[in-house]
Amino acid sequence: MLKKIAFIAIVLLSFSACKSKKITNTSENTALSSKRVIKNHYINSFDKKTINAKLKIKYKGKSNLPSVTGSLRLQKDETIWISLSKLGFSVGKVLITPNRVSFYEKINRTYFDGDFKLLSNFLGTELDFQKVQDLLLGQSLLDLKKESFDISFSEKNYQLKPKVSNPLFDILFLINPINFKINSQQLNQKEENNTLVINYGNYETIENEFFPREIYIIASDKKNTSTIDVDYKTVEFNKSLSFPFEIPKNYEKIELK
Repeated sequence: MLKKIAFIAIVLLSFSACKSKKITNTSENTALSSKRVIKNHYINSFDKKTINAKLKIKYKGKSNLPSVTGSLRLQKDETIWISLSKLGFSVGKVLITPNRVSFYEKINRTYFDGDFKLLSNFLGTELDFQKVQDLLLGQSLLDLKKESFDISFSEKNYQLKPKVSNPLFDILFLINPINFKINSQQLNQKEENNTLVINYGNYETIENEFFPREIYIIASDKKNTSTIDVDYKTVEFNKSLSFPFEIPKNYEKIELK
């Protein structure tokens, strides 16, 4: 069970260096072009150096797991660290860097130390450190500046669809018309019939940053559907952080097949 909890925490822990002044509209603008909406999305990219947060995580899938609490520490573009606990007892830790994914869990005494293939397989789409950060912060997993999009406005969202159909994915982005963050991003891998839907809720302005208080993830394939619900309980930026992590001795390594 705790092995799955560790997997889930890794998946959840999802910046640009060149910044412009943030868009701070307080009303909806329904008449912008797709290029303007995309530009505003990147203008409002996260612009702090660190995150220190408390989380609550729920998971439903093949087996429903009890909710756990987590401490998240993030150093921009460098490190994502999570400590997981249940009823006040530590159950494992996660460490993600641009080149590596590592975690251990205490109940089954297992650990993983490798690349991003584990995360990519779990969500059915290719992930790297940048995409995991973007997932976490309400940013697009794909580079929207590399494609041309058709735009429409429906149900209080800008809807962006590629003008040229992708041979591998069906793609849809719903963008908030007030803060230009992602409300939902949906990717369907056609051949494997893998679907990933990431919804964001309750954006708040914290230290001049638009930050999602809730993330709801649905990952499905031909056989199974898993849901992951993340609530940010507290969030602080630009604090001095440490990232203690050491895999205990005599734990069994998890090998990818």
